[in-house]
Amino acid sequence: MREQVHSVEGHHDSSAEELELESFHRQIADHFNALSAVADDELLSIAWIQKLLYAFVCCQEEFRAILLKDKALVSKPPLDRFVAEFFERSLKALDMFNATRDGIEKIRLWQKHLEIVQCALDSHKRTISEGQSRRARKALMDLALTMLDEKDSGSVFSQRNRSFGRHNTSKDHHHCLPGHSRSLSWSVSRSWSAAKQLQSIANSLAPPRGNDIAATNGLVVPVFAMNSLLLFVLWTLVAAIPCQDRGLNVHFSILRQFSWGVPLLSLHERITEESKKRERRNSNGLLYEIYLIDKCARQLTDLLDVAQFPLPEEQKIELEHGIQELTLVCEVLKNELDPLERQLREVFRSIMNMRTEGLEFLGSGSE
Repeated sequence: MREQVHSVEGHHDSSAEELELESFHRQIADHFNALSAVADDELLSIAWIQKLLYAFVCCQEEFRAILLKDKALVSKPPLDRFVAEFFERSLKALDMFNATRDGIEKIRLWQKHLEIVQCALDSHKRTISEGQSRRARKALMDLALTMLDEKDSGSVFSQRNRSFGRHNTSKDHHHCLPGHSRSLSWSVSRSWSAAKQLQSIANSLAPPRGNDIAATNGLVVPVFAMNSLLLFVLWTLVAAIPCQDRGLNVHFSILRQFSWGVPLLSLHERITEESKKRERRNSNGLLYEIYLIDKCARQLTDLLDVAQFPLPEEQKIELEHGIQELTLVCEVLKNELDPLERQLREVFRSIMNMRTEGLEFLGSGSE
């Protein structure tokens, strides 16, 4: 099978179709080599997540072009089954994007607490007094309690039926029981689990066998590649952003013989190692900005706990340094959360549109 993977990804005397497939695999490899080349303080930042989503959309668009070009083959066995399974996983992915949006709402709530702290400790407006210190400490305590509460899987955010899809007007909803997921393209239910959803997407996902590669003219390989990219992107979102019942114990069946396999597995290993670090082990999410929120909040809390008023010069300098770091975190959240949410919405819609289009030609091929 490994030899056949190589023959699909590159051949000295390749046909136009083989060259197209080779270009697709090379594009994935290029994107993920760039993503894996970043420093540790860039990995899992909001900016990095945006680059990951951009890479996925680019690869998905190329994959869509491959499927549309080979409609006749895609709609026949055995390729039709593999493509249908990919679209089934895509449907499950929509819930993951809604859960990620819920997670962004949680981060926005933390941001509001940080802004209260920032406002209370703004030394440019006035000398920091004991009253301002008490207000900042209360906001920091509220932040700590909120972040602690959000580790509970039954978050209030998951019950608000927020979604990237259509508004809650579908007649299908009248047939749903309270507390149950209304549909996989709507917001998640109270009992929904990110870990279980990831596992259901990963189930039965394995590298294609040699006879399937031969029977599909190699097209089953890009289908497997997109399945793997989809799973990796969703796994990364769950790792980075707070969501209901997070869990990262998902097996990736990726061979290093694929040109994109090495950077993907390298990223998987780095993110897994990040989750094992002592300061990240019990975090709500591995997003770098969440680490900065937690770090700034702890530092300011420690400083305010021992502060004496009027502030001695040394404490004043330490507090101003802490406020500067807090201001930088607030600026990043203010400038980057909205674009991230818009991008998640765009990816959601691109997956939904591709699935709709793909099911149409799968259905027309079987008529």
